[in-house]
Amino acid sequence: MAAFQGLVVWITGGGTGIGLATAVELARQGAKVAVSGRRADRLTEAVAAIEAVGGEALGVACDVTDESSLETAVATIVGKWGKLDVAIANAGFGVAGRIATLTDADWRRQFDTNVFGALNTVRAALPELEKTGGRVVLIGSVAGFVSAPKNGAYNASKAAIRAIGETLSAELVNSKVTCTTIHPGFVTSEIGQVDNEGVFHPDKQDKRPQQLMWKTEDAARVMVRAIAARKREFVFTGHGKVLVALSRWMPGTVARLASRA
Repeated sequence: MAAFQGLVVWITGGGTGIGLATAVELARQGAKVAVSGRRADRLTEAVAAIEAVGGEALGVACDVTDESSLETAVATIVGKWGKLDVAIANAGFGVAGRIATLTDADWRRQFDTNVFGALNTVRAALPELEKTGGRVVLIGSVAGFVSAPKNGAYNASKAAIRAIGETLSAELVNSKVTCTTIHPGFVTSEIGQVDNEGVFHPDKQDKRPQQLMWKTEDAARVMVRAIAARKREFVFTGHGKVLVALSRWMPGTVARLASRA
């Protein structure tokens, strides 16, 4: 039997990139999948992609910076399928720029989505997950371990996600709910084409190292396995694992490599 047969999964930021690929993979594994995001056209496309592999899908528009929007999304999902088994806080973007030049507004916008958006998602989902012995999944990044220049706000937001995941795992230890924090390395997505205001630009060049990029479908498969196993923390890609290991044992070397990159 498929690992997620009959389970109800909710993914924020599920209309594109890792979120969409994970939604499709979960549907292949038998899950009923609800995808959320701000762009209705992307949610419509995501629902079609899920249904194309034989899955049941629901598009629920919401903004992770709005708590009431998330509460409504959970109510809509439970109203349709009667429960919630897995909540994946995936919505996020990157604010780029040197720390000396980023404004308070830049930092707030980054944390409002990446950090408070994840926290809002967890708070909205937990009451239903406690009923099902479900799973919280937080999408962090290798950037939460390794800080690259001109990405201070994004690095800090993902370091915060890592700390939240560790804390939440400890707080849930006596419950039936578990927390998995996933830290991807470079994966094909639209994040490199989104500006500091959170606006997508299809013609913008993604400046991340293309030779290290994983396909979203490959990323989704390993992420779904980690969620199925209820791992506490999971780091991938190969280069991501190497960088995280080096950051622990040779932090000076990693800092020099990052500054040169």
